[in-house]
Amino acid sequence: MTRSDRASFGARLTDTVAERGPLCVGIDPHPGLLAQWELPDDANGLERFAMTCVDALASEIAVLKPQSAFFERYGSKGIAVLERVIAESQQAGALVLLDVKRGDIGSTMAAYAAAYLTDGSPLAADAVTLSPFLGFGSLEPAFQAAEKSGRGVFVLALTSNPEASDVQRALNGGRSIAQTVVDGAAERNAGVSPIGGIGLVIGATIGTLGVDLAALNGPVLVPGFGAQGGTMSDIRTLFGKSLRSVLPTSSRDVLKAGPDVFALRSEALRTRDAIVSAAGHH
Repeated sequence: MTRSDRASFGARLTDTVAERGPLCVGIDPHPGLLAQWELPDDANGLERFAMTCVDALASEIAVLKPQSAFFERYGSKGIAVLERVIAESQQAGALVLLDVKRGDIGSTMAAYAAAYLTDGSPLAADAVTLSPFLGFGSLEPAFQAAEKSGRGVFVLALTSNPEASDVQRALNGGRSIAQTVVDGAAERNAGVSPIGGIGLVIGATIGTLGVDLAALNGPVLVPGFGAQGGTMSDIRTLFGKSLRSVLPTSSRDVLKAGPDVFALRSEALRTRDAIVSAAGHH
């Protein structure tokens, strides 16, 4: 069955989170973690790291987020491992959000959409991250490909890196650039049930939100939870009590529990349960 025969990404994400809880775990095989796991910094070490993560997490966690750059640095062997991560995670029932942060125009954006969001591509994930800073409209080929194949995209809106606010909070015609991204996503998600497939990326540690998400009708990926200092209190401060479509993401905090599969899975489940418990109090 192809993705286009299946439910929309918004529906699949809603169902998977309802079943498995609201957590995204990043698969970020950076050299420091490979060393911590006593693995070589080569394609073999990468493969052992990544497939251990899949074994530990893909049958339990709602969303796995491999960071493409950490696979690309090993060349074709690394990309082959990434293809396995995507396929085997999906077979185990996890949704795969491929963290590529691509943003380009015209035929190049269409080619990225073909690579990541189109049935039959070996790198096609359930969703990808995209950068809108060549203009939200430049992402149109990706939106169309995602919609056609029942996939999703998460567009960078408010990231937690210190340089981000120069661009993202800059005003254009009285609206911040971030708000124009929010509004663009909301327009595409309008009327879609249960939620639309155009999500946003908003860092857990940005301090204040400063945008109106009321009309978004889509998911929000919240990186920076855990090792980077973001807490459930930060997430509630940003998003209030309506955490229905908010997906905290943790990478290093969970991955440092490896390489033991049981320890890795236990840490992920502990993190997920802490999120559920904290959200349930409000």
